[in-house]
Amino acid sequence: MSLLAEVDTLLDQIMPAVEAAAGAYGVGVLTRAEDEAAGATVRLGQRLLARILRRGTDAASVEATVADLAGRGEDPDARAALRRQIEKALRDDPQFAGELSAMLPERPAVPGTGVRSVSVTDNAGIISTGDGATNILYR
Repeated sequence: MSLLAEVDTLLDQIMPAVEAAAGAYGVGVLTRAEDEAAGATVRLGQRLLARILRRGTDAASVEATVADLAGRGEDPDARAALRRQIEKALRDDPQFAGELSAMLPERPAVPGTGVRSVSVTDNAGIISTGDGATNILYR
């Protein structure tokens, strides 16, 4: 997978948590200690934002963009602005992308998407994914 595709995939995983944290706490998300009442996504967003800010590059700009997102709620332009800033940081430093990726929880496997999974639109025969299976079609 190319770096561009990896960054896009990582952004798709990071942004919901970051947006949830900004939405839940507004600008306070930048300094608020973890709260037991906060959901797992919000806490993850807090940790991701804290790590992004500790990175140092453009921290003030990221803070301003988080504040803007918090003030504008679901505004797609504000969300896109924060995504672009995080995307730039990830593209500029692949090692940083690895650090953020390591902070994400393991994603459970989605049924039907494993190595031996089968996706069928139209079938007139046998479909088998078992080891050593013998399939005989009688007509």
